[in-house]
Amino acid sequence: MKTVEIICSACGVEAFLNREPIYEGFSKVGEELSCSACGHRFASEEEVPFKQRKAAPVIFTEADRSKKVQIFEAGEADTLCHYCASYVVNPFVQFCSRHKKEVQATDSCPEFERGGAKNPANSILGF
Repeated sequence: MKTVEIICSACGVEAFLNREPIYEGFSKVGEELSCSACGHRFASEEEVPFKQRKAAPVIFTEADRSKKVQIFEAGEADTLCHYCASYVVNPFVQFCSRHKKEVQATDSCPEFERGGAKNPANSILGF
């Protein structure tokens, strides 16, 4: 979004910048820039005295962040139902087509079979 706050060089007031389109027929050929307080027109965008924003205070540093939480050990999450070829998801239930029962994505079983990359559009369209 373009900056709209200015300190007008003509009247010295903190105001908004008006951007009025200039048309030639039905084609936009430019913009007329003016002060909302006094109506002073600026010749170009470079001439407009935009109000400078103050830098946001730095409250937190990287030292304040907590360290990354590891829920699973290496390889432990590889056999979750979410990654299984028999795992079926629809809007109402998560289902195991091998055991014919409702499961959760974080469940696991000894009959795990790795599925391919899941593309939600392909499962809906039946490809």
